Amino acid sequence: MQVILKETVTGLGNRGEIIKVKDGYARNFLLPKRLAVQVTNGNLKQIELEKKSWALKNQKEVEAATALKDIIEKMTISVAKKAGESEALFGSVTTQDIADVLAVEKLEIDKRKIELPEAVKKLGTFPVIIHLHPEVKVETKVWVVKE
Repeated sequence: MQVILKETVTGLGNRGEIIKVKDGYARNFLLPKRLAVQVTNGNLKQIELEKKSWALKNQKEVEAATALKDIIEKMTISVAKKAGESEALFGSVTTQDIADVLAVEKLEIDKRKIELPEAVKKLGTFPVIIHLHPEVKVETKVWVVKE
């Protein structure tokens, strides 16, 4: 079945693309979640009209994400955790911990958009990648300190 994507779907395609997928995937996932519509003449015309508004909306989202990126780059993100004498943490630092620290600073970022390249199980500084938008990401450091 051919469908037109109304939203960007990771691993499948970008908004506005015409793609071919299996019938069951389209009927049971894409269409009910309104991520895609079937290819018809009317839907093709509608998507062409919406592409201009999508481009404008995307530009505004990128500008907002870039402004947020500048704010995060100037911040010092430190997470306080309980640690033993050998500087090993009791547990680990999770993306939720980092999201909570950012929430205290009035920056609401979903924990699923925060990427830890390695497990954080000791005190120190660790790199973190925050995906603010598909086109904008922030590479920063998190300081893990003893509570």
